[in-house]
Amino acid sequence: MDAYAEASNIVFKPARYGDMAQVKFKGRSIILVKPSTYMNLSGKAVNYWLQKEKVLPANMLIIVDDLALPFGSLRMRAKGGDAGHNGLKHINETLGSQQYARVRFGIGSEFGQGRQVDYVLGEWSMDEKAKLKERIGRVAEIINSFVTIGTERTMNFYNNT
Repeated sequence: MDAYAEASNIVFKPARYGDMAQVKFKGRSIILVKPSTYMNLSGKAVNYWLQKEKVLPANMLIIVDDLALPFGSLRMRAKGGDAGHNGLKHINETLGSQQYARVRFGIGSEFGQGRQVDYVLGEWSMDEKAKLKERIGRVAEIINSFVTIGTERTMNFYNNT
């Protein structure tokens, strides 16, 4: 979100349940929210902002990290379960629905037994840092595509790249 905001020349401002920014892209208003809740309580922030901004879940795109995907892999889905991701689990429970688009950003699973938290909150390797900028740029393209041409066409175009 920070890279997208920076590329759009906007700044996040503190708001309820997180930081928020707004930007226009091709005549469409995009509301960016970075929840400040614990990840496993992110449904609270998502639900608040959906209601406050009168956004339907069908017009929402959630972006999460995913240990189950190799580093840099991107997968977009129109709906679905949480696949063990506690943030998605809480969003699904809070909204009472799985009917919203999500992008999973693979971060790999190169950690030892019981070291998951250290891995997720740790530093990127040199190889990962080299690939990270391009992958973040790809996520920005996915966001813009989602906003302009919708979920299905965006999935068709980006899930194979």
